[in-house]
Amino acid sequence: MEKYVIIVAGGKGLRMGGDIPKQFVPINGMPVLMRTIEAFYGYDPQINIILVLPSAHQAYWKGLCEEYHFCIPYQLANGGETRFHSVKNGLALIPSTGGVVGVHDGVRPFVAHSVIKECYEQAAQLQAVVPVTEVVETVRYIREDGGSETVPRDRYKLVQTPQVFTVDLLKKAYAQEYIPLFTDDASVVEHCGATVHLVKGNRENIKLTTPFDLKVAEALL
Repeated sequence: MEKYVIIVAGGKGLRMGGDIPKQFVPINGMPVLMRTIEAFYGYDPQINIILVLPSAHQAYWKGLCEEYHFCIPYQLANGGETRFHSVKNGLALIPSTGGVVGVHDGVRPFVAHSVIKECYEQAAQLQAVVPVTEVVETVRYIREDGGSETVPRDRYKLVQTPQVFTVDLLKKAYAQEYIPLFTDDASVVEHCGATVHLVKGNRENIKLTTPFDLKVAEALL
């Protein structure tokens, strides 16, 4: 079974409070994005890695690769107007000949190999799989009148990446026209009528978005 991963790294890093896009910020001596790519290469050195970067960031990234002697093989695709368009650009590099493809956030470097393995194995059977974790905080729903009420947290899950699908299904889903309701790949796939299945994620697989997240990341290494 041919395996692919599309790693989307299109963030501008505004919530990090700095000039460097968040995917390039170093943690413990290595840029976040390199650690993310290493996670998938460490899981399977034969996996086909497709990196999606805005064209404006590509020269900077190539400079980092030279600086850090980063030589894991990958294909490069241009980022699009939205995440949807970025993933679509990455998908265009994958032949329509079967296989399984994951889509992963470039700023999630702590995904466990066991989670990647489970996602790919289950997707080969079930077609569409996303990793999730439990909601541990109390959750309140904000009503249209401005009031709020507690909702049962055991009915909700926190969704992570990689979100993994058969290549044929994801290509079919991304042939749809973009709508703002598409917030992740699972929502795109669901919109074309497919069922998305859940597997257990790992809590360390956080999305590095804020300066606080970077402090957590340093502690995890």
